[in-house]
Amino acid sequence: MNLTSVRLITDRVDRLTDFYERVTGVSAHRHTADFAEIVLPGATLAIGSTGTVKLFGEGSASPAANRSAIIEFRVDDVDAEFTRLGKLTAEIVQEPTTMPWGNRSLLLRDPDGTLVNLFTPVSAEARARQQR
Repeated sequence: MNLTSVRLITDRVDRLTDFYERVTGVSAHRHTADFAEIVLPGATLAIGSTGTVKLFGEGSASPAANRSAIIEFRVDDVDAEFTRLGKLTAEIVQEPTTMPWGNRSLLLRDPDGTLVNLFTPVSAEARARQQR
């Protein structure tokens, strides 16, 4: 089994897609006004409108309601990303900090409030974990 994508549901597909394009540096495939995908080497970040929810079952997902998941992106240099994203209008939750498990992390919130972690493995153990 492979985890292939994470889908975010939003009332504002263009706004959220623009945000993740700036964070990742990757242009989205905007299939319709209701659905976009940002295809990255490890997985795809899908962004769907609230209008798509009825296809999965009415009321099965709600926009801007997440407080339990973190979208994580491994980057080459989290401090350089912090500088690059300095002009991005996002809530910075935590500036780059080295975590006890060996990752250096930058935490921010996307426009819908989802927590986003950009991280770089900095300890030998953390780098080894990322080689899987």
